[in-house]
Amino acid sequence: QVDLVESGGGSVQAGGSLRLSCAVTGATYSRYCMGWLRQVPGKEREGVAAMDTDGSASYADSVKGRFTVSKGNDKNTLYLQMNNLKPEDTAMYYCAARAGSWCVPEPAAVRYYNNWGQGTQVTVSS
Repeated sequence: QVDLVESGGGSVQAGGSLRLSCAVTGATYSRYCMGWLRQVPGKEREGVAAMDTDGSASYADSVKGRFTVSKGNDKNTLYLQMNNLKPEDTAMYYCAARAGSWCVPEPAAVRYYNNWGQGTQVTVSS
C-alpha cells in the first residue's frame, strides 16, 4: 500500500507558476508508475504526466513544454513543476501510483491507478 499526500496547490494568475509535491510513504516508489492527474467537476480525471520506474517521463499534449515531473533527491517526493499556467489548468490535482507497465498519461492507462492522494486545488485566473 502506497500512501500519497499532495501539497503546493493555490491560486495564481495566468502565466504564473506552481510546484506541486507528493509525499510518498509505505513503499519504495521507484517500483511504481507514478502519475499526476487532474479533475474538473463534472469531468473525468485526466492524466497530466507520468513517470515510469526507469525515470522516463511522459506528458499530456495540453501540458507539454510547460509542466515537468521529477523525483526528489530524498526518493520519497514526486514533484510537478507547472509553468506558464493557463485558466484551463484550473482543477484538483492528484498524485497516483500503480504497479505495472504502460506508464503514460493516456485515458486508457490512468484508469489502472489504484493508489491516490487526497488532491490539491490549483486555480488559475485570467
